[in-house]
Amino acid sequence: MTVERRNQAVRAAVEQGLLSEDQPVAALLDVAGIRESAAALRAAFAAVTDAPVLHAFAVKATPLVPVLALLNAEGIGAEVASPGELALARAAGVRPEHTVLDSPAKTTAELREAFALGIAVNADNPQELARIDALAADGVASPVGVRVNAQIGAGSIGALSTATATSKFGVALRDEGAREAVVRMYLDRPWLTRLHTHSGSQGIPLARMAEGVAAVYELAEEINAAVGRQQIDTVDIGGGLPVNFASDETDPTFAAYARLLKERVPGLLDGRYGLVTEFGRALIAKHGTTLARVEYAKVSGSRPIAVTHAGVQVATRTVYDPVSWPLRIAAYDGKGLPSTAPETVQDIAGPACFAGDLLAEGRSLPRLEQGDVIAALDTGAYYFSSHYGYNSLPRPAVYGFGVRAGAVEFSPVRAAQSVAEIVAEAGGDRADALLG
Repeated sequence: MTVERRNQAVRAAVEQGLLSEDQPVAALLDVAGIRESAAALRAAFAAVTDAPVLHAFAVKATPLVPVLALLNAEGIGAEVASPGELALARAAGVRPEHTVLDSPAKTTAELREAFALGIAVNADNPQELARIDALAADGVASPVGVRVNAQIGAGSIGALSTATATSKFGVALRDEGAREAVVRMYLDRPWLTRLHTHSGSQGIPLARMAEGVAAVYELAEEINAAVGRQQIDTVDIGGGLPVNFASDETDPTFAAYARLLKERVPGLLDGRYGLVTEFGRALIAKHGTTLARVEYAKVSGSRPIAVTHAGVQVATRTVYDPVSWPLRIAAYDGKGLPSTAPETVQDIAGPACFAGDLLAEGRSLPRLEQGDVIAALDTGAYYFSSHYGYNSLPRPAVYGFGVRAGAVEFSPVRAAQSVAEIVAEAGGDRADALLG
């Protein structure tokens, strides 16, 4: 999202009443920015390979049907990891052949549904593969692969490092006998035609991501040589391109990653293998902004504190792990214009009733006052769409926006959650369930 578009959108959101006493938080998605990211992804890989490439958006990053439908219209499919995510993708019109099912805990029912629909499946472990064997007695119409953990090491955020020695995802490739066992899986199953890995995520450098892709390519070559034909025709390289949360710059880019793969793993991109990617955060994060009213401005221990309505419910990772997930905050006045107040070191607090509910601590910003507006930037992925119901705080409304003829137009993506809906989710119609 460009600074100019963001400033236009914030001012229009305030002027059009998207922030109010009843709805003091609102989330914005830059439709043009999302389209630009989708085009950049397609172009990046088209520049390095002539083979077919399916770009499947990681639904967990922004599980909102209108977002999935927008990406689908831009040629981006869906990577799903639960029945709920699959239902969202289907509701958005994503075709089965553009859908990939990944999960470390697929049930028999999930697998059966995927095969009935013709959705590609990546098996996580030998027991799941045995389950697929039973379902595949009459043949498998879906593309099926095996996920391997290349065990290349961790990045700077341990919880998101999927390729460590003990990661829960996939077959650990460097464990004793594991490589031979994976080759045998393919020798015994001519219908296994894909290989899958995911070495990236926030905190993983590009060179390490490329190392993981190189490892799975070498395994694919080894399997095809053992079989005596190109049984593996598609390699799923996952996603995980990190996002720069420090500025408005998009760095690294999809183009830089694709060029690195061309340099480090040229055989993968020489046209013999189809590709699948599963990017999420990198497509959406920088195109989302969370707005919140400053309800109170106070001072504690001589430090100013702006108490807002955006906290742990929309920025869970930032609140609980601010070192790994710092957020940029922009300050606006009550009219939605960039604040011109003198800068001061202050805290930006959320509405939850624990001391650590802070979007930013000790941050130098224009001094915020009651009635001002804060914007939490780069929140398009894993923030307002992945709600955390602490204090029974409601999910905020989400709006897509575009700029036409100089005017900002908003499209509702998701309505704000009502108090009545919170009560209903909490068993409001069963108040006497434990009394009898």
